[in-house]
Amino acid sequence: MDSEYMKIVNTIKEIASTVISNGEPMEVIVGEVVSISPLAIKIDPKLTVPEENIILTKNTCEWTMEMSVDHVTENRAGGGGMAEYASHNHEYKGRKKYLVHNQLVMGDKVIMLKETGGQRYIALDRWYNPNRGCTTK
Repeated sequence: MDSEYMKIVNTIKEIASTVISNGEPMEVIVGEVVSISPLAIKIDPKLTVPEENIILTKNTCEWTMEMSVDHVTENRAGGGGMAEYASHNHEYKGRKKYLVHNQLVMGDKVIMLKETGGQRYIALDRWYNPNRGCTTK
């Protein structure tokens, strides 16, 4: 299983264990990205969470994925009327790597879980923003 995925799962388990032993629930918090490098998320006027206390998920960071593809490109013609430039297409097959640009940007509203009694936050996802690729509410 993906090691990054397991890190998140183990962190959530660790936080859940702390919650159970302390008898206190986790907090769900919405913050706003106020700095990218280093990453900082403002929770309220008095508290800004620094990068070292933020755990990112694939919904909140840039990451690479592999995907299997099997299709043919659209027909295209070249120049000059020469045979080698006649309308043609190409197969596009195999396992390909894609970079997913999911990193947080300035102004993003971020949905986070706060570790009970701790200083760590898991940045789960961003709030709906039609200007950032969200197409539905």
